[in-house]
Amino acid sequence: MNDTIVSNTSNSQSPAWLLFSLLTVGCWGLYGAFLHSGQQEMHDPVNGRYKAFLCVGVAYFLTAVLAPLAVLWFRGATWSFSPGGVAWSLVAGIVGAVGAFGVLLAFGAKGTPAVVMSIVFAGAPVLNAVYSLVMHPPAGGWQKLPWPFVLGIALAAIGGCLVSLYKPAPGAPAPKPAITATAGSFEGDVAVETIQPGL
Repeated sequence: MNDTIVSNTSNSQSPAWLLFSLLTVGCWGLYGAFLHSGQQEMHDPVNGRYKAFLCVGVAYFLTAVLAPLAVLWFRGATWSFSPGGVAWSLVAGIVGAVGAFGVLLAFGAKGTPAVVMSIVFAGAPVLNAVYSLVMHPPAGGWQKLPWPFVLGIALAAIGGCLVSLYKPAPGAPAPKPAITATAGSFEGDVAVETIQPGL
């Protein structure tokens, strides 16, 4: 008998779970880059990250509060919530928000999106796997863990370290085009003329 960690889903089921997983990969894969752009576009080196985080909160409110309320309303769901479900869901929300804020703080400390998000997405699966194994130990004990699973955890950790240690140096920024004024050109209502010495 082969004691391995298997999924509860059978191969005959719809692949919708995979499509939704890939949707999350796409969204979270771009999350850090978009968040970094939002912080920079605030043009506020001191408080730009906090302004960006505030806008993230507004987006969370729209997508994680109003949208579920509408779905529950239209589905005619009951409005009773169990204390345990509420507590764990709030903890999950706090952890997610603190994680998002940690990403912004990493950017503020001169971390680049490529490196920061690589570490996040390499380290998060490792932590998730360890936590899941602690909460739900594998059948047959820890010695029955399949070696590809252990190797995957090790490779994810090594990959995060390699990305952070050997990140490529950024290229030189493109030079800004020079602004030149020609004789007789206009800026607003003021005529700009070139004056040459000796004339």
